[in-house]
This record gives sequence, C-alpha cells and structure tokens, in this order.
Amino acid sequence: MTASSPSLLQRLKRLSLVTQIIIGLIAGIALALFAPEAAKSTVFIGKVFVSALKAVAPILVFVLVMASIANHKHGQETHIRPILFLYLLGTFAAAVVAVVASTLFPSSLVLASHDVAVTAPGGISEVLQSLLLSVVDNPVSALMNANFIGILAWAIGMGVAIRHAGDTTREVLGDLSNGVTLIVRLVIRFAPLGIFGLVASTLATSGFGALIGYVHLLAVLLGCMLFVALVMNPVIVFWKLRRNPYPLVFMCLRESGITAFFTRSSAANIPVNLELSKRLGLHEDTYSVSIPLGATINMAGAAITITVLTLAAVNTLGIAVDIPTAILLSIVAAICACGASGVAGGSLLLIPLACSLFGIPSEIAMQVVAVGFIIGVLQDSAETALNSSTDVLFTAAACLGEDEKAQRRA
Repeated sequence: MTASSPSLLQRLKRLSLVTQIIIGLIAGIALALFAPEAAKSTVFIGKVFVSALKAVAPILVFVLVMASIANHKHGQETHIRPILFLYLLGTFAAAVVAVVASTLFPSSLVLASHDVAVTAPGGISEVLQSLLLSVVDNPVSALMNANFIGILAWAIGMGVAIRHAGDTTREVLGDLSNGVTLIVRLVIRFAPLGIFGLVASTLATSGFGALIGYVHLLAVLLGCMLFVALVMNPVIVFWKLRRNPYPLVFMCLRESGITAFFTRSSAANIPVNLELSKRLGLHEDTYSVSIPLGATINMAGAAITITVLTLAAVNTLGIAVDIPTAILLSIVAAICACGASGVAGGSLLLIPLACSLFGIPSEIAMQVVAVGFIIGVLQDSAETALNSSTDVLFTAAACLGEDEKAQRRA
C-alpha cells in the first residue's frame, strides 16, 4: 500500500523560512496587481504580524539580556567591545559614503508647504539628553513604550544584581528566557503570512506613483545603501575575518534584511536577529546584548538618509559645502543616527538637526522631512533592512574574528 502524497500545506512547511517568505512576497504582489480591493483588506494580517513582533521584542530583550548576564560565568569571554567599534565605524563610514555620493550626484528638492505633525530635536545636546533620560526611564514605562535603551539599562542592572543570587533563582530566570524565546519562534513562523499582508496592502493602497517625482533622490539614497551593504560592510568584515565576507553578508541580508524591509522597524526585527545569531552558533552572552544594542545605535541606513536629504536641501538652496563642513556633517549624522528611534521613519525627525549646521531654518527643514515621508515607502524599508542586517553581520564578524584570534594564540 503506497503512502499518500503530502498535501500542499505539508510541502510548504518543509520549505525554509526564507523560501516561505519569498512565496508570501510573490503572492502579495500578485494579489495587489490582480485584485487590489481584496489586497487592501489584507492590511490587518500585516498589522497583526508587526504588532506581535513589537509586543514580544521588549520583553524578550529584557528577559534574555538579564538572564544572559545573571548566568554569565566568571572568566567567560564576551565580545561586546569589538562589536561596538564595528557599529560606530560602520555608521560613520555610511555617512561618508552618503557625502561622497551627494557630491558626485547632487539632488534637488521641490520645497513646498507640507503639513507634518512632528517635533524635531533642537540640537545634539537635546539628542544626548533624550538618550540619558531614556536610560533612567521607569522600567514599566520602558517596556510599555519599547524604549530599548531603558530596557537594556534595567536588564543589565538586574542581571548584575541577580548574579549574586542563588542557583535556583538563576535557573528560573534561564527557564523564563527559554519560554519567551519559544514564543518568539512561534511568532517568527508567521512571517510569510505577515509579509504577504504587508506587501499586498501597501502596493494596493500606495503604489509607486508618488515616488516618480523623486526618482533621482531615491536612486542616490538606495544606491548609497546598496554600496554600504555590498561593498563597505564586506570590506569591514574582511578586515575583521581576513576571508571572503560575502557568504556571511548575503546570509544576513537574506534572513534578516528581508523581514526588516517589510516590518520597517529595527526594534521589531530584534527577535529575527536573535534567532539568526543562535543558528550561526554565536555566543549567547554576546548577541543577547549586542543585537538589541545594535537596533538602537547601529544605524548606517539612518546616517545615509540624514546626510543625503540634508545635502539635497543644501544643494537646492545653493549653499556651498567645503571639506571640513562635509566631515563635520558625517560626524553629526553618525551621532544623530545613534539617537534615531527604532521605529518606521525615526531617522527623518533628525534631519532638521543636521540642516541646522548650514543655517537652514526649521520651516524648510521640516519640508525636507515631509519629502522623506513621501519617499518613505522605499527609503525607510531599505534603511531598516540595512540597519538590522548589519546588526547581526557585525556581531557575527566580531564573535568569529575574536574566536579565530583565540585559536591562533592557543
């Protein structure tokens, strides 16, 4: 008696998660093209998926970081310091790439009045003050508002304190971490369905008509992000590992960048990056801290967005930019990017700060922000994909590089 052939659902379950996501992507595009009204109704599916990711991310980071530090054994090595260096180097390098590209291919904007109800920071000191206030935020408030700086601060503090607790307490905390991780894996399994809903509803509702007037600006932005993802980041990883970086680069782009592109939130993509880090065999003590930290300060895509849009405004207004000012802009853009929130469009609110370097009034700067929201369908998606995939890329590069150094010394 021959066994019955597997059903379509069983065949789909056997496919890798990335393959399932690609199928969901293609299905979403097809539905938006052939049945746009039906596609619009799938927005609820996408919202449920993104909301689920955002719901589990704060509690996951809090519990995982706390458990990792509490159960850390004395003498066990972590690699946070080299990862932080790579984060800062990558963000600054991205800003420099954006300055060079904007100089070679200057963009112009049609500045007109737009109603954008946002409040931008008034200076770098305000950004730094905001970061400090985030660190000392109430832990309940930090969890409710997904303030990952505050969550990290409390998780590190509680983890250090619980290291001195009894073995039973630390074991319970480890079990709690495993339970939350199991829930996260379940949520991630619904990524293909969630991305299907996001793609179908976005294409059916917005389309790409609004982007036609900004093709050149988008080309510069996306070109910079592609250059950083496919050239600059591999160079940094090669410097760290001294071997072909592209297998690791493409894996991170494929398995982290794709989901980040559609969720448009570095914070929401934290569970995906934690899962990928685990599959890569990285140190849990390291990636449980570096991944949520990267979602807050490793913002190469944000540095590109801030720099390109600021220099587009500068070019439109006919303001001359010398080399020292361009270098200063790169530093400011990197610092601003570190203060960008991990939500969709977070980097745009920091453009007025960079514009202030050139004496551009806030009224005009906010019009530049409005342009950013218009092209945000692609800009913010590509920015988040670069930011989030680079988090796990640099974490992996630092961990593998330090492990290889240790092996050579041994």
